[in-house]
Amino acid sequence: MQLVRQNGESVRKLVRKRRCVRLLGALLATSALATGCATGGGPDPVQPAPGQQAHKGLQAPPARALDSYAAKLRAQRAALVAASKRWGLADVPLTAPPAPAPAKRPAIEARKGFEVDGQKELGLPPVFTSIPTKDKVVFLTIDDGAEKDPRFLKMMSELRIPYTAFLTDSEVRPGYGYFKKMQARGVTLNNHTLTHPFLPALSYARQKREICGMQNVIEKKYGERPTLFRPPFGDYNRDTLRAAKACGIEYAPIWNAEAFVDRMDYREWDRSIHPGDILLTHFRGRKDWKGTMPDMIRNLMKYLTDRGYAVARLEDYL
Repeated sequence: MQLVRQNGESVRKLVRKRRCVRLLGALLATSALATGCATGGGPDPVQPAPGQQAHKGLQAPPARALDSYAAKLRAQRAALVAASKRWGLADVPLTAPPAPAPAKRPAIEARKGFEVDGQKELGLPPVFTSIPTKDKVVFLTIDDGAEKDPRFLKMMSELRIPYTAFLTDSEVRPGYGYFKKMQARGVTLNNHTLTHPFLPALSYARQKREICGMQNVIEKKYGERPTLFRPPFGDYNRDTLRAAKACGIEYAPIWNAEAFVDRMDYREWDRSIHPGDILLTHFRGRKDWKGTMPDMIRNLMKYLTDRGYAVARLEDYL
């Protein structure tokens, strides 16, 4: 009897051992299959028998990653659709194509007729109104800093509309924190002088003080010295660009069209926008306009979307 129990116990141990071996073999095979799929090597994946389905738990990592990415895109699209409705847009804003790689970014030169004496010889910052591109994109830039509407920050963030700010210290000074929030949302803060003077009427030294002084303010308050400068009113002379270069400026973009809350103004004779155009608007509210900044953005996005244009980030093309 004792022998039978011992033999029975031996048989049970042998059965358990064989089961463990089979389970270990199956786990090793599954691991090898998943690794092969992940690296592109290894054996061909085992196909399920007719009438059977592959076990979801054995799905290869790249497939899970693709599913996760697709789900993320669907969620982002749904959020954009919801935000567009919430902010009263007629249509969902178009999305700009990927920015060109640094090696393929267009060469930026001064617009013909906008050069000054010694422009190339002195390596002065180019003044330009558009970016050479075939992409149906425009670049939104906003000047001064007088209006500090928190709803505007929320709107632009939820709609994921890129823009570039050109700040004047005399307008920004009562609310540096507002633009800090803007910067935290990925907006580049650039130079629009200390007091917004008509620069060509000033000496070189005074122009340099206006431009370099604003460089210092932005660096102190926001941690970075800008490389973009916009002269107030779009007016400048040779001394302006010399001073800008001395202050560390590389580009002096102005604009090809301007957006108001109730209309568009244009530089070109055809009174239209074109691929690569730089658009200007201002931080303004009901004191200056018949509406708010969100009203202006709502009307501008309808104008652009109806014409098949998306808004791209200016710095991504420089």
